[in-house]
Amino acid sequence: MARDYYEVLGVPRGAGAEELQQAYRKLARTYHPDVNADPAAEERFKVVNEAYSVLSDPGTRARYDRFGPDYRQIPADFDERAAAAGFGRGPQGRGARAGAGRGRTRRGGEAAAGQGFDGGGGFSGDGGFSGGVGGDGDGSGIGIGIDFEDLVGDLFGAHGAAGPIPGADQEAELELTVEEAFQGGRRRVTLAGPAGPRSYQVTIPPGVVDGQRIRLAGQGGQGRAGGRAGDLYLAVRIAPHPRYRLSGRDIHVELPVTPWEAALGASVAVTTPRGEAKVRVVAGSSCGRRLRLRGEGMPNPNGGTGDLYAEVRVMVPPTLTPAERQLFEQLAAESTFTPRT
Repeated sequence: MARDYYEVLGVPRGAGAEELQQAYRKLARTYHPDVNADPAAEERFKVVNEAYSVLSDPGTRARYDRFGPDYRQIPADFDERAAAAGFGRGPQGRGARAGAGRGRTRRGGEAAAGQGFDGGGGFSGDGGFSGGVGGDGDGSGIGIGIDFEDLVGDLFGAHGAAGPIPGADQEAELELTVEEAFQGGRRRVTLAGPAGPRSYQVTIPPGVVDGQRIRLAGQGGQGRAGGRAGDLYLAVRIAPHPRYRLSGRDIHVELPVTPWEAALGASVAVTTPRGEAKVRVVAGSSCGRRLRLRGEGMPNPNGGTGDLYAEVRVMVPPTLTPAERQLFEQLAAESTFTPRT
């Protein structure tokens, strides 16, 4: 059973060109054989392609809207050829309205009572022509000697060819380190494909974030019948990092400090993707305290660069020298500080 092309694309019958293209691209990204290994996906992709090729061409779409699944049997110049054969368009714009009787026209001009003209020229819905010299719509007029098979063979012999079919957009994953995403640059990327691996030179803009897509125009699926190639989208994934943690465009990093730096305050170095920076540890800082470095997060060409947050982690020596032990014991004896209260 023929499927309705509008239902295939999931669009209303009055959908415009942009809505059709958006629906097609969405379905193509889902069912294209290059990105979907399910055997049923390839068949679904063919149906989607066929639907789009018909509805994206104004002339073919007009014939489809007018004649439904039989549109391929209707030549593009149907109206002109029908007029030249002596059959005008009916008041509804789809040829003359057929009468209600039943029957068929025999070769040699004998007209049987049946489906006939309503006083104009046209054709019956079941494939038979009936005469109409002064016809009153009941098909009982004198036959005019038209061979239906010859006439329909002339009018309907051309099959409309499908127009250009654009290639499908494709998507792949591009894993980057925090440093690569921060700095940007150029990188060669090799992706597997049905025809073997393909390499691309990719320009990575500074400050890309997880989930952002990089578009490579014309590098997607190949078009058919002269259709343009689709685009390739690389979805950025930021790999886990031993030092940095991203939250949007903000960068979080741990800042190890000694007990005396935390207690007395100090200016210490912190490593950032941009390089080393100095941060002031406030006296009396405990673990978990965050120190903000404004504008040191992920860059943003559109404004709104992120910040870097250095989180204090107080570290004690894993082993103590005799002098260090003596000092810690002296501190323990002198101090009245009790963090558990």
